[in-house]
This record gives sequence, structure tokens and C-alpha cells, in this order.
Amino acid sequence: MPRRLVWAITGAGDLLEECFDQMTVIKDQGEWEITAVLSKAAITVLKFYKMNDRLEEIAQRVMKEKDANTPFIVAGLQTKKYHAVLAAPLTANSTAKIVLGISDTLVTNLVAQANKAAVPIYTLPVDQKPGMITTIMPSGGELNLTMRPVDLKNAESLGRMPGIRVLNSPEQIPLVLDLQGNAQKGESRVK
Repeated sequence: MPRRLVWAITGAGDLLEECFDQMTVIKDQGEWEITAVLSKAAITVLKFYKMNDRLEEIAQRVMKEKDANTPFIVAGLQTKKYHAVLAAPLTANSTAKIVLGISDTLVTNLVAQANKAAVPIYTLPVDQKPGMITTIMPSGGELNLTMRPVDLKNAESLGRMPGIRVLNSPEQIPLVLDLQGNAQKGESRVK
């Protein structure tokens, strides 16, 4: 029986395609049933990047934010219907809110509730490397962005929160989910 994953997507365009590539790998392995949860900003960003059809191919279920508790995914987290949460890509705004304990969006609320219920949480904040990054816009053009010290600090703080693991790249997604699944089966590939 597949394990159940909540894939929370925020309004970050940076690393979006790379996260979708890795989630396609996860889907193709067939070990995880994926429920995608979209923030209001993610709904807009996915439309701009023309990723909705691809999301429908990856996720068995797509939930779109109406408010911080609708659709009601929290019960599934609290009752362990879901085995893990992946928030990727995670905007600087959502990262800051999680660090400060603000749960006023569907994504920040589900992370808070998953944390309270001891559901493993994996995050991929987009703003965690100092200096300038180059990201791809919906048009295909490049955009250079300079990371703010406050956003870097929040990403570091997020990684120090109990029950939350910060990933450094989208390529880590299949690795941590594979380890998570094996740990639930009583196995471990870590030596």
C-alpha cells in the first residue's frame, strides 16, 4: 500500500520546475500517493508557468486554498492518514511565517499542525544561499535576484525547528522520501 504525502506548494517560481521533475520521479516509483496542496499564490504561479496539467499527472488529489483551514487537510495529518509533508518550493514569506508560528494560510497551518502531530516535514526554502541567484521566469527569460539576509536567517531558523528538515536542493526530495519510507518499514539505508 502506498504511503501518503502532502506536497504543499507556495507561490515560488524559483525551483518550481525542478521540484516538479523530482515529484515526477516520486510518482513514477509508485511508493507514494501524492496530495498536492496549493496556496492562493501557488494557484496563480502554476497558471503563469503553465504547470497545472503536469500537476494533475503527478498528484492523485489537488487541494486549493480557500482559507487557512479550507480545504480541511488538518484532520488527515492529525490522524496520521498522511505519512509526511513536503513544502517545496517554499517562499520566503511562508518560511518566515512558519518560523514565527504564524498559521494564517493553508500551507503554514498544515505545517504547524503536522509538526504538532509529529508528522515528518521536509521543506525547500527558495531563499537559502547568500548572494545572487538566477531563476527562470514564465517567459523563459532569466531573472537575477539577490538574497536578503533576513530570508537567509529565516531559512536557517526553519532548519533548527524540531520536526522540520530543510533540504538544500530539489534533488534531495526522492532521497529523503525514500529514507522516510524505509524507516517506516523498519529499514534504513543510512550506514
